[in-house]
Amino acid sequence: MESGFRILLLAAALLAASGCASVRGWLDRDAEEQTVASSEADVGAETDPLAASGDEEAPPPRIIEPEVERRRIKVPKIDTENVEIGAYFGSLSIEDFGSNSVYGFTAAYHVSEDFFFLAEYGRSKAGRTSFEMLGGDVQLLTPDERRFTYYSLGVGYNFLPGEVFLGRNFAMNSAFYVDAGIGSTEFAGDQRFTVSFGAGFRVLPTDWLGIHFGVKDRVFETDLLGSSKLVNNLEVHVGATVFF
Repeated sequence: MESGFRILLLAAALLAASGCASVRGWLDRDAEEQTVASSEADVGAETDPLAASGDEEAPPPRIIEPEVERRRIKVPKIDTENVEIGAYFGSLSIEDFGSNSVYGFTAAYHVSEDFFFLAEYGRSKAGRTSFEMLGGDVQLLTPDERRFTYYSLGVGYNFLPGEVFLGRNFAMNSAFYVDAGIGSTEFAGDQRFTVSFGAGFRVLPTDWLGIHFGVKDRVFETDLLGSSKLVNNLEVHVGATVFF
């Protein structure tokens, strides 16, 4: 009886060992099959990016065309020539001799957009001093000596360029400028070294025509009335120049 029970236990143990080995072999076989399947799937994904992404065909990129209304821009025509020649007319206040009309000629050479050289020549005529008017027939100067003639050479600088508008559809280029120069003045029968400096405003109605509004002071030393002093001769003028 005891030996039969031992035989039964031994048979059960053998069956359990064989069953575990079969289950282990089956599990190892399934794991190997899954590894091979996943490797094949990875290789297919690398060779076919569309299959990897899950899309059959990627749509082409869409180009968006902006709908912008273009407006016409009229570029102002500016003459490329550097020489500017013209004339001017105005009023000159000769110290101690009153204010009288003045006229002259001007020439400029524009070295760059900002700097230019300037030459001027002008004439006026001095009036009578207060002493002459109160003294009756007293004449300090002869008619020829009252002629006031000057010339100067200098340099100028353009600044604050802009435009002047006449209405809504017409604009003119413009600029302010300053200038200074040295020269000579013939007055009262003598030549006097003169220093001049001034400022002006230039407007260009066309690409070749310029309109100028300027003020200037011409300073020189004189002893005409008994004592030596510096006199300031203020000038206001308007002129026109052409570029070529």
